[in-house]
Amino acid sequence: MSTAAERAAQLELVSRLKSAYPELPDAPTPDLLDHARITAYLKPVHDVGGEPCAPEEFVNKEYEQWEELTYVICEVLAWRGIWLSEERRRIGNVDVGRAEYLGLPYYGRWLLAVARDLVEKHHLALGEISERMAEVSSRYAGGLDGRKLEAQPKSEGDGSQVKRNSHHKDAVGKGDPQKYSGLAGEPGFKVGDRVTVRELPVIFYTRTPEYCRGATGEIASVAYESPAAEDETWDREDAKPEWFYVVQFNMSELWDGYTGTATDTLRTELPERWLESAH
Repeated sequence: MSTAAERAAQLELVSRLKSAYPELPDAPTPDLLDHARITAYLKPVHDVGGEPCAPEEFVNKEYEQWEELTYVICEVLAWRGIWLSEERRRIGNVDVGRAEYLGLPYYGRWLLAVARDLVEKHHLALGEISERMAEVSSRYAGGLDGRKLEAQPKSEGDGSQVKRNSHHKDAVGKGDPQKYSGLAGEPGFKVGDRVTVRELPVIFYTRTPEYCRGATGEIASVAYESPAAEDETWDREDAKPEWFYVVQFNMSELWDGYTGTATDTLRTELPERWLESAH
């Protein structure tokens, strides 16, 4: 049971998680929003490359047990045909919003992705998850105190009727994305071609970084065939594969005010739909 003061303190903490621009009110009227801000609000939160950021000290921290267990759960869900890896990335890294993306531990977002997927695909009810969370919280009241987490399932169900994708079967002996080999047709570009990254509108999800959109580079290698992230992330097994390329950019042309040498380069992997001939 919580007190009124404890509830008020929690609500005050939540109220500080504001994602709006400070010069705008919450739920601004349309006339207060310009194109740049609308684009910024719609930007997938995992695409942080190139954004200003204070230097952070890198710490090689050991994984905690719950993090390792979360990774195993996610791998098993893919192995059992419940979701695709790109789908997990979207649910865990984009659907959470910027405040949770920047504020939660990495595997904390993965764990939320598991819960969201199981609920949205009707494998579990949200009430079931809430009750189990309360049960586990009660079981470890006061903290682990040196104990290891132990799984205690209430039952084992019959999974024969569970709706699954076939990706985990099709990729056996081939790998991912090698299972799509030969399905994308002839590549539209070849090594050495000059290409410009298209500035397509972005909503919901993409793996094409904002920092290279509109920039011109050169095809360094023709990589593989696969559905683009924008399609694969929705578990669309009928999505047509396309060619992916490793594109090389000159750093001095890519970054405003770059202070490195004129020969510094950066390479990133992009699907064909995002590229057009620079000529």
